[in-house]
Formats: sequence, C-alpha cells, structure tokens
Amino acid sequence: MKAICWHGKSDLRLDTVPDPTIQEPTDAIIKITATAICGSDLHLFDGYQPTMEAGDIMGHEPMGIVVEVGSAVKRLKKGDRVVVPFTISCGHCWFCEKTLFSCCDTTNPNHKLAEEAMGHSPAGLLGFSHMLGGYAGGQAEYLRVPHADVGPIKIESGLPDEKVLFLSDIFPTGYMAAENANIQPGDTVAIWGCGPVAQFAIQSAWMLGAGRVIAIDNVPERLEMARTFGRAETINFDDVTPYDRLQELTNGRGPDSCIDAVGAEAHGGGSLGAVVDKAKAAVGLATDRPTALRQAIIACRKGGTVSVPGVYVGLLDKVPVGALMNKGLTLKSGQTHVQRYMKPLLEKIESGQIDPSFVITHSLPLEQGPDAYPIFRDKEDGCIKVVLKP
Repeated sequence: MKAICWHGKSDLRLDTVPDPTIQEPTDAIIKITATAICGSDLHLFDGYQPTMEAGDIMGHEPMGIVVEVGSAVKRLKKGDRVVVPFTISCGHCWFCEKTLFSCCDTTNPNHKLAEEAMGHSPAGLLGFSHMLGGYAGGQAEYLRVPHADVGPIKIESGLPDEKVLFLSDIFPTGYMAAENANIQPGDTVAIWGCGPVAQFAIQSAWMLGAGRVIAIDNVPERLEMARTFGRAETINFDDVTPYDRLQELTNGRGPDSCIDAVGAEAHGGGSLGAVVDKAKAAVGLATDRPTALRQAIIACRKGGTVSVPGVYVGLLDKVPVGALMNKGLTLKSGQTHVQRYMKPLLEKIESGQIDPSFVITHSLPLEQGPDAYPIFRDKEDGCIKVVLKP
C-alpha cells in the first residue's frame, strides 16, 4: 500500500509499504477513505518529537471501511463505516473504566520509554513516536486498528466523511479543552490560537455556556474563521499585546478561563521570551516554545482556569509558576479521552448543531500529502486544515 512515512526532520515521503495484517484477535483492518494532517503531526515533521524512526507511518485522524476483523471483535463487521480515535485504549484497565482513555495502562508496548521521561506511561497513540507505542498511523491506504471494539465509532447515517472525520481527534480535543476550562454560564473565555483545535474549542465554549469568547492569533484567515464561524472577538498579537487587550476587554479582571490551543511551537511575536525559545529550539537546547502558556497564565483572572490541549513535548523554560500559584489558578491538561466524546459529539453533528467541515481549506489526494505538510505548517495559501483522500 501507499503511506506517508517519516524519514527525518522535514523529510516525509510517499512510500510503498506492506499492507497491515491482523496481529491480535481484537484487531480490525480498515480501508482509509479520509485522513487529515493535524497540528500535532508538525511536531514530528519539525523534528521536536523524540523516538521517531525512519519509515514510521504518519497520521492519527483516520476513517474508513472495515475490510477485516479479528476473531475476538464483536462490535464491528466487514463493510462497517467507522471513525477511528487516535487514542488506543483497552477498555478494561483502571483508567479506561474511569473513562480516562488516553491514560490507558495497557496499550503502550514501549511504556518503559515513556515512564523514564514522564514517570508514567499514557496510552499508545496512532501515528506518534515509539515512546507512545510506535503504532502505524492513518495517512495510508489501510490501517490496523488495535482494540477495535473499544475505539472506532460506526457511522450509520449518510453524512459525508468531511462532517464526521474530525471525531477522530480535533473536535473531541476542542470540546475536552472547553470542558477542562470549567466554563460557567456567562463566562469570558480567551483562546490562544485559531488553528483547527482552537476553532473547535471556540465552538465548544459556546456549547458549554460561555458568554464571551476571545480568540488570539496573527494569521488573518484563522482570525476571520474565528469571527465568522466562531462568532468570537479576536486579537491579532502582531497589533497589540494580548494581556493588555484582554485587560481592556474585561475591565482589568482578566478572562475567567484561558485555553492554550497552541502548544509546543508557539510563535509569540517579537517578545524576548519567544525569541529566546526559538533560538534554543533551533540549536537543540529546547523542544518547546511555551509563549502561549506563559501568556495564558499571566492573563487569566485570579481563581480562574487554564486549560492546555496544546501538545508539549518536553521541558519548558520560564513558565510563571509563581503566578499560577499566587493567583490560585487551576491548570488542567491531557491527551484527549476521545472515546468518551465520540458518541455525544456525533449526535450534535447528526442533529445539525455543528458541521465540523467548516475548518477544511484543502482537500488533496494522499499522494500530495508530503507536499502539503510545509504548506500547512507555514500557513500558505490560506491553509487551515488539510484532508487527504487515498
């Protein structure tokens, strides 16, 4: 089959690789009908994520048609149309029973690597590094889906792929980010970033009762999407310091909740911290540029909540923990417990409450995927979200 494979920093290739096979009785094989490039993929593309190996298949936002199931699979059958979550979860460990699916205790075969870096291992993830399991990803013609009775959700309506694909990751991620932000009716929510996850965090903040949503970015197309589809007020951080503008908009109190939907590769304008972050990352002295997280902590009102769906890789410099503590902030983060959200969010799509396809700006054949990565990363051609079709 054809698959987009990692061969080093900024080096992705469309390779011919062996088709996946059933390895465990709980596996399924799906033929991919749509897959997407995620902001998290850029951390691999840009070389910030350790433990990648040449030939690793990229991608963790897939859906398709079941073509084979293992002997122990009961929920799925050949011909079912499914969306596959990026989190691989067993469904029966202590964490899965508490619906903390991204914390699954059993699905990372390389858990010792993760334990050395983080103390404990999260779940295995599709299309990420070997520290997180080394599982083949979904930017390919076919995909092996472990624990197929626990992860995929069947799509039994005639909704097109584009409306349901993002149940695999970014819609649940944006929703969990808003849920983690502890939004109370009428609250003011500030969201750093206007990329795909942030767009769904904006939508989800309204669903959870926000009275005001303020989105921060410097890319005109993203800011326009936040205004048009998200009904958000916007701040361009090239024009004004986010803290100063947020103080003005909230009469000096600060937002009730702040969401960092940017993560490890924040730009942050020309601030000294952002310049230092970029320089250290360029020479391998740092893996993360936490400008958005710093700003969110400083801007958030006393007693407020900072939610962090943005992916971070390693250690962060100059994060204002003193402000976090002295202001009495709550900080909540985590990889998304996707399986918890797929069914209720599918119901929102089916009822017409939201059409997630609004974020798609580029739909391309799989073969153009390697060329699409730098376009997506550099936000060229108005690119906000890329969907690939094998």
